[in-house]
Amino acid sequence: MFDTLQAKLEAAFKKIRGRGTVTKSDVESTMKEVRMALLEADVNFKVAKDFCDRVAQKAVGEEVTKSLSPDQQIIKIVHDELIETMGAGAVELNLKVAPPAVIMLVGLQGSGKTTTVGKLGRLLRDEQKRKPLLVPADVYRPAAIQQLKTVGASLGLEVFNSNKDQDPVEIAKLAVEEARNRGFDTVIIDTAGRLQIDQELMHELQEISKAVSPHEILLVADCMTGQVAVSVAKGFDEALDLDGLILSKLDGDARGGAALSMRAVTGKPIKFVGMGEKLDALEVFHPSRMASRILGMGDVLTLIEKAAKEVTLEDSLAMQKKLKKNEFTLEDFLSQLRMVKRMGSISSLAAMIPGLGKLAKAVDPEQAEREMKHIEAIILSMTPHERRNHAVIGGSRRKRIAKGSGTNVEEVNKLLKQFIEMRKFMSGFAKMGLGGLMGKMGGAQGLGGLGGLAGMFKK
Repeated sequence: MFDTLQAKLEAAFKKIRGRGTVTKSDVESTMKEVRMALLEADVNFKVAKDFCDRVAQKAVGEEVTKSLSPDQQIIKIVHDELIETMGAGAVELNLKVAPPAVIMLVGLQGSGKTTTVGKLGRLLRDEQKRKPLLVPADVYRPAAIQQLKTVGASLGLEVFNSNKDQDPVEIAKLAVEEARNRGFDTVIIDTAGRLQIDQELMHELQEISKAVSPHEILLVADCMTGQVAVSVAKGFDEALDLDGLILSKLDGDARGGAALSMRAVTGKPIKFVGMGEKLDALEVFHPSRMASRILGMGDVLTLIEKAAKEVTLEDSLAMQKKLKKNEFTLEDFLSQLRMVKRMGSISSLAAMIPGLGKLAKAVDPEQAEREMKHIEAIILSMTPHERRNHAVIGGSRRKRIAKGSGTNVEEVNKLLKQFIEMRKFMSGFAKMGLGGLMGKMGGAQGLGGLGGLAGMFKK
């Protein structure tokens, strides 16, 4: 996500980095490169031009902080303007209404709308303690109704029992009535899409909107389509008066322009972003965090939130005690590895830590996934005694473990060596604390065991 844009911006700022003074000519030259980087990332032309004009005006104006060097000042202005372009802050759904709150998801075919219905239902249930009813109202696309039922079943969410012979407007009305009678406080309607905007589609969506008066109409827009997504958003907004946007596939090879252009062009807030194919990969959109990611500053707050969902305070304190006593075992390592897998890919997590951006880019996600499976197989081939006391694993045991895991002795040796190094590092981390270790390591590279894990999977 944003890799190309991030690299281009970094190259633009590199030319002014370390200078004692930055002239108006320097600013204009830098902004020319920034504008080209934005355009190559599929940012709308007018949005890119206005953005660079505002940055240039502030950079040569009086808004100079004496505590920052000139290059830092320009990067700060760019950061602030990115936030302003994408929205001042996270925007919540309008759910403070008499139940059921009705949310209507719209979008073109292939935007990930049906999966997003399930993701949103899970997020509302798990994080806001809502009781959602998912409604399949797409009677045209083959298996669309069954797809949502499958998604709902895998998440443990109830799905309204519609069928392809029903009228979509009638489905929506009956679903809202059922939700009201059965105590569901939220209804999420999956509407039909088309390959492109047409009058028939818009008329049907308008009729559904009239019938159930949704409290939120959200467009699911595919980031992979670049500037096309922006024009699609304008078309849906003109017909339905959208309340917000959900950007899907932001984790893919998208150049990211849609995320930067969407709010500026439509005036509608981005409320959520899809960050992967897994059904828990939907995040509340925070413009400030996204701006930090784009500029390679990491996103520690999102990383902390992800970790908090996986680790209780008691578990964290128990692990800290183990690390201090140098009692971290291969069983603990396996547990940590599985936790990281649930949180996301190694590269995406490492990219959230300031200072680990370059290391994250050096990680091949597919290779990392394969190696994590090998590590898991090797550890599971050990006896409980071996997992708790790696020192007993001699030559004959290593051969047996390699045979049992379908690997070779070299891979077993490599894992044990890396484990011992990580164990030593994490023990030092626990004893010295964050401040001491960062000072010793020369910056954010010393943050936790995740950096060590990322290092294991470098290309």
